[in-house]
Amino acid sequence: MANTIPKFQTAAVVDHSGANIRIDHKHPVKSQEELQAGECLVKLDCSGACHTDLHAALGDWPVPAMTPLIGGHEGVGIIVAIGNNTASSPVKIGDRVGIKWLADSCLNCEQCKKGREQNCPNAKLSGYTVDGTFQEYVVSFVNHVTPIPAGYPSTEAASILCAGVTVYRAIKYSQTVPGDWIVLPGAGGGLGHLAIQYARVCGLRVIAVDTGASKKELCLKLGAEKWIDFMECKDIVSEIQTITSGGAHSAVVTSASSSGYEQAVDYLRSGGTLMAVGLPGKSTLNASIFFTVFKSISILGSYVGNRQDAVEAISIAARGDVKVHFQTKPLKDLADVYEGMKAGTIAGRFRSLFCLSEC
Repeated sequence: MANTIPKFQTAAVVDHSGANIRIDHKHPVKSQEELQAGECLVKLDCSGACHTDLHAALGDWPVPAMTPLIGGHEGVGIIVAIGNNTASSPVKIGDRVGIKWLADSCLNCEQCKKGREQNCPNAKLSGYTVDGTFQEYVVSFVNHVTPIPAGYPSTEAASILCAGVTVYRAIKYSQTVPGDWIVLPGAGGGLGHLAIQYARVCGLRVIAVDTGASKKELCLKLGAEKWIDFMECKDIVSEIQTITSGGAHSAVVTSASSSGYEQAVDYLRSGGTLMAVGLPGKSTLNASIFFTVFKSISILGSYVGNRQDAVEAISIAARGDVKVHFQTKPLKDLADVYEGMKAGTIAGRFRSLFCLSEC
């Protein structure tokens, strides 16, 4: 297999924070002999793109990404090589696997042993601290790639590996039970439209909050029980309290602004849970301390997901219970997608997916 691995490939490179994307057709590919123990080389079929990739390219988070950088963290492909001296690998050459934001962790620290691998102090992050999936071949790690079920399209699986896992974990830990009300601000967006579906799988009653006729149609089609257009509704808090007879049990906020968080404390019922998912670079969470305490509100940060979360999220989607809405593009269009993200012109209900082979 090593003899079929090319020496060079096409990759989308950001040379330094804020630089334009450079499409490099002569980017080197690691040979099998160059792989370290525990590493694998994956020939990618496709890769999704999300706002995290834009943050990585701009370097506008408190801890900037490494540069030069190949971004991307939603990749699916075939393992074509595994490093020598890799012991007890859970995957083998020829397996189709997914590559997530969490590329690797030590598996031995307290965080890893408690199932919070994503909080490992030695975690490696795809497309941020190690090169990611905007290339034809990517070096990943055998203990952290996610097996993709047979028959489930790579194009569907790619977005589940980030957006799907992220909202699935947030709902999983939202301290809700079947029949509870959950509010999803931004429900018609890339994460939100998946959150509606995972919430319905969990037996929750969904209030979708977003704006626009097309997003309303999508949210209701996907299973939202109620729709609130934030541009038309004069009092979102009162509307939610009326619908739910006293307040929602939980809210999963994927917004990158602080306003979605502030309202949630007001419309949650006593004992409710606010799941903080969105990662704005500088915004702060401004909530009433008095009412947070008085109403016994839980505010929980939910950061992507661990290996088991990924397996569960993929399994649910592969059974047909979650459908991803996406648009496919060639890798050369990545710069245009980033510009669209900056300008806010990307249709939020669609995920951008880049084909790196026939997919």
